[in-house]
Amino acid sequence: MISLELLFALVSFYFVMFATPGPNNAMLTASGIKFGFKKTLPHLIGIPSGHIVQISLVCMGLGKIFQIYPVIQDVLKYFCAIYMLYLGYKIIGSFSDQNKDNSRPLKLYEASLFQFLNPKAWSIAIMVASGFFPRDENLLIAVLFTTLTGALVCFPSICLWALFGSSIRLIIKNIKLKKIIEYLMAFLLVLTSIIIIIK
Repeated sequence: MISLELLFALVSFYFVMFATPGPNNAMLTASGIKFGFKKTLPHLIGIPSGHIVQISLVCMGLGKIFQIYPVIQDVLKYFCAIYMLYLGYKIIGSFSDQNKDNSRPLKLYEASLFQFLNPKAWSIAIMVASGFFPRDENLLIAVLFTTLTGALVCFPSICLWALFGSSIRLIIKNIKLKKIIEYLMAFLLVLTSIIIIIK
């Protein structure tokens, strides 16, 4: 049964998981710095969109596949780490030389699909299905409860990272400082990919 206590616990869990550093938030900060908040909006909407599908699938039984074949999670981990390394490489030189740079922010569908490579997103979905899913509730209502709560908490939580990035973009005009920030962002993406692999 869905209670206020369960709702509060789920909202708290989602906020902590979505607002803390991870692949999505590192990418959103970089996108905010490079393209600004407005151009990052499709990326911002794509994350909860993909995550809703992911949580639904896990709540309806896909999580069992990960229990039977844990190697799938390892494969996803490596794909995610490789993608993060690629983004780190692409960031270097991109903030200070934006006229020559032909890159673009992630599209909505790309950000949605990335959730299926993101090990943190899979962990969130599995923890929700195992710890917060109201099993005595109607399946459809229970899935809607977990996914819609996730979407409502996810969007404002991850917006903080894109806003942080776009505020850096507005404040910092010095080319040397931009260079330092782009190397720092690239380093953080590389560090995130290493953490994903060793976790």
